Amino acid sequence: MTAPNRNVLWGRAIADELAKAGIEDVCIAPGSRSTPLTVAFADHEEVAIHSQLDERSASFYALGQAKRTGRPTPLVCTSGTAAANFHPAVIEAGQARVPLLLFTADRPPELRDSGANQTIDQTKLYGDAVRRYRELPEPEADDRKLRSLRTTIARAVDESAGTPAGPVHVNVPFAKPLEPVDVPGDVPPEFEQRHPLAAEGRDGPYVAVSRGRPTLSAADHREVVDAVQESTRGLIVVGPADGLDAEAIVELGVATGFPILADPLSGVRFASAGDATIVGGYDSWIDAATPEPDLVLRFGASPTSKVLREYLQKTGVRQLLVDPAGEWREATFSATDLVVADEARLARSIAADLDAPAVDADWRRRFERRESRYWELINGAIDRLFEGAILHRVFARAPDPATVFVSNSMPIRDADRFARPREAELTVLGNRGASGIDGITSTAMGAGNATDDPLVLVIGDIAYYHDMNGLLAVARLGLDATIVLLNNDGGGIFHMLPIERFDPPFSEQFKTPHGLDFAPTGALYGLEFVRIDSIDGFDDAYGASLSSAGTQVIEVVLDGGESHRRREAVQDRVRSTFEA
Repeated sequence: MTAPNRNVLWGRAIADELAKAGIEDVCIAPGSRSTPLTVAFADHEEVAIHSQLDERSASFYALGQAKRTGRPTPLVCTSGTAAANFHPAVIEAGQARVPLLLFTADRPPELRDSGANQTIDQTKLYGDAVRRYRELPEPEADDRKLRSLRTTIARAVDESAGTPAGPVHVNVPFAKPLEPVDVPGDVPPEFEQRHPLAAEGRDGPYVAVSRGRPTLSAADHREVVDAVQESTRGLIVVGPADGLDAEAIVELGVATGFPILADPLSGVRFASAGDATIVGGYDSWIDAATPEPDLVLRFGASPTSKVLREYLQKTGVRQLLVDPAGEWREATFSATDLVVADEARLARSIAADLDAPAVDADWRRRFERRESRYWELINGAIDRLFEGAILHRVFARAPDPATVFVSNSMPIRDADRFARPREAELTVLGNRGASGIDGITSTAMGAGNATDDPLVLVIGDIAYYHDMNGLLAVARLGLDATIVLLNNDGGGIFHMLPIERFDPPFSEQFKTPHGLDFAPTGALYGLEFVRIDSIDGFDDAYGASLSSAGTQVIEVVLDGGESHRRREAVQDRVRSTFEA
């Protein structure tokens, strides 16, 4: 069917090329200038539209979808500040290596710098937060332009999912008419017959890209294997890493005998351990009279645990930082080697090339004993109401399988310290790229919608307040989730800072009390809302939500200062035990 105008021709080519590249979902924030793209996606049977009214929520929703699937999620918006509202999610995607495709509709170039309505400079709007920027030419029924367009879209999909993955920005100018009205002469009747490749593309992607995986030379690989072989007190440290092959890391742990210190966002803490030693309680005791290792293998981003980071900084031993993109993600600057290689392939090849591990059996047993003793020591603490106890219970009782999304600030820190390793198919996600608290709910909703697994979101009250718009997705897209809202009336994390001793201004300017009653969000967004203030009450509400359809918000009313005192008491007890 001949396109009625050039904008329709352009929009169809973009939607068609994305579908041929394997894109199944697109997130659209409604707007006028993006009409040709919205209509094209709406007409395409192979692409599902997720409609979000708020551009910021839409962008974080797409971020969550991409985090959970590992595939690029396209985002579409109109011109002006709509595109600017994507920026926080773009930053997070860039930092966290999440594949996104940003299609920002724009006014035609001649209207820039003219005072035209809803017109801003969208050229390279997101700076270096994106992997690539491309401004498309203005739509035209031209053979070469359409082949260029298809090539650009195919390459954008590949670059978004490349090494490192991340956002790609495509700016798309459209002049009126934006609707699929007939414009005589805009698209010649014979255009598609004369230029079928441009108009219809190929059977698959217009450009098929084959990417290899970075590997070491034989000499460099031998050097790494020899270093591991000679180590008697080695450690494997795995930081946040979406999509990391946990089985490969476990194989390496078994082959080397090295304990694996697994961040809750690493994908390894809840893996099937087999004969490997997976450690989760290190945040409380790693710096308590723990001898220095003689070699550290590091995978993923920088660990959540500040205690662990400082321990590694003080060791002064050889630390191999493995990163397939060759980027530096280690802010203490204590790593000695940057190993540019695919993590899973490197881990398996090291394991395969080792002789019997030389690791000191006492070294490994020390970690196993401490890990076991740690969970015994905190048993009494987690039976009392405080934030760490809630996180412990969330992970201990999460369904298998499940997707668990953990907010920044204190929830992820409490997950690091109190989420005990267990063998379960838990996909644990968080926005640790830029570590903001904006867009948390929307990101979780996007992740939840990408899977049939139950979704659990743990979020603090300030983050909940920041992204209440994200709750609209529950009814609009028919989502099912358990939302654990930790309400300490603002600012729990600031109790960890020295400024807590200075009051004022601590209570007024740092603790950020808000006094808000969140219960009305239940009626506003069509959620079941329950407020609890006891540990038994949480257990009952959490279990009921996990076994119920629909979305429930479990608000846990807490005292931020008291929770911090409980954390300190746990830390003191553990340290005094291990340092004795």
